[in-house]
Amino acid sequence: MGNRLIAALDENYRFLVLFASFALMLVGTGSMFAVVVLLKSMAQDFDWPRSVPSIAFSLLYVGGGTGGILTGHWMDRSGMGLPALVAAVMVGCGAILVSAITQSWQLFLIYGFMLGLLGYAAIFSPLMSNVIRWFENRRGTAVGVVAAGQSLAGVIWPPVFDYFNQSIGWRDTYLWYGIFALCTMVPLSLVMCRRSPSAALENAVMPRPVNTRTKTRFSDLASLSPRTLQCVLGLAIIGCCIAMSLPLGHLVAHVSDLGHSTARAAEVLSVALAGSLFSRLTALGPVVNRYGGLVSIFTFSSFQTAGLLLLAFFDGLLAFYLIAFIFGFGYGGIVPSYPVVVRETLPVHEGGRRTAILIFFGAIGMAIGGWLGGFVHDLAGSYTPAFLIGAAFNLCNLAVIGTLIYLDRRT
Repeated sequence: MGNRLIAALDENYRFLVLFASFALMLVGTGSMFAVVVLLKSMAQDFDWPRSVPSIAFSLLYVGGGTGGILTGHWMDRSGMGLPALVAAVMVGCGAILVSAITQSWQLFLIYGFMLGLLGYAAIFSPLMSNVIRWFENRRGTAVGVVAAGQSLAGVIWPPVFDYFNQSIGWRDTYLWYGIFALCTMVPLSLVMCRRSPSAALENAVMPRPVNTRTKTRFSDLASLSPRTLQCVLGLAIIGCCIAMSLPLGHLVAHVSDLGHSTARAAEVLSVALAGSLFSRLTALGPVVNRYGGLVSIFTFSSFQTAGLLLLAFFDGLLAFYLIAFIFGFGYGGIVPSYPVVVRETLPVHEGGRRTAILIFFGAIGMAIGGWLGGFVHDLAGSYTPAFLIGAAFNLCNLAVIGTLIYLDRRT
C-alpha cells in the first residue's frame, strides 16, 4: 500500500516538475527578448551603434552556453534545485540592474555573467535534461513541452515589452520584468529541489547496448569516430545558429526600419515564435520518430533558409507575417533535434556531456549571429546583407547534415 502511495505521489509530482520547467523557461527566456525589443531605444538613448546592444545579446548566449556545461555537471551531482534557484535570482536581479546602467560595459557584464553564465545556463538544456529523468515513456513529449516554453515566451514577451517601452520607457520595463521574474521564478525553482524517483530511470532513458569498438552504443556512421562526429555536428550547429540568431536579434529593428511601427514589428517577432511553437508541438515529434534526428535537422533547417532568403527581398507587413511564420517553423524544430542526433549517433553513456558541449557550440553560433547583424547593419545601413549572409551559413549547415545523412544511409 505504501509503495503504491509513493508511486502515485511521484506520478503527480512529475507533472508538477514538467509545469515548473515550462514556466521557468517561459519567464526566464524573457531576458533574451527584452534586449531584442528594446534594442533601438537603448541605442538611441545612449547614442550607441546597434552593435553595442547586439553584443549584449551575443554575450547572453556565450555565457549561457559556457555555464550550461558547468550547470549540467552540477545538476548531475546535486539535482536541479540549486541551479534553478541561482538562475531565478540572477535573471531577476540582472534585469533590475540593467534598468540602472550608464555605460556599455555594465550592460555587457550583466548580460554575460548574471543573465548568461549564471542565469540562462540553467534555463535551456539543463531543464530539458532534468525533465527527461522524470518521464520514462513520454520523454519526447515532455522535452517538447519544456522547449515550447521558449517559443511561447517569444509570442508573449515582445508585445508586452513593446507596450511597456512605449508607456514607461525601457529602464522601467527592465525593472518591472526583473521584479516579476523574482516573484515567479524563485517559487518555481523550489519545485526542482526534489530529485527524480530513482537512478534506475536514467538507465531507462539511456540504455547501454555494447559495441565491440567503443563499448557503447555507436551510430551507423561507422567511418567517423565519436570525437570527429561531435566536431562535425558542432560545425553544423554553429552554421544554423548564426543564421537563426540574425532574425531573432534584429527582426524587430529590421521591420521598424522599413517604416512599420514598433508594435507591428514586435508582432512579427511573435509570429516567428508562434511558428516555432507550432513546429515543436505538432511537426517535430512525427518527423523525428519517422525519419530520425538528422533528417529532422535537414528538414527544419531548409525552412529556416527559405525564411532568411525571403526576409532579404520582401518588405510588406503581410509578407513579414508569413515569412516570420516560415522562419519560426524551421527554427523551432532545429535545436531540439540535436539532442536526438546525439542519442542516435554518439555513445549513449556520454549523452549528457556531449549534448551540453553541442549546445555550447550552438550558443557560440547564436552569439556570432547576434553580433554580426548589428555589425553588418552599421556598415551597410541595412539588414538585407546580413540576412543573405545568414542564409549562406544555413546552406553550409545543410551541406554538412546532408553529407551525414548520405553516410548514414550508405553504411
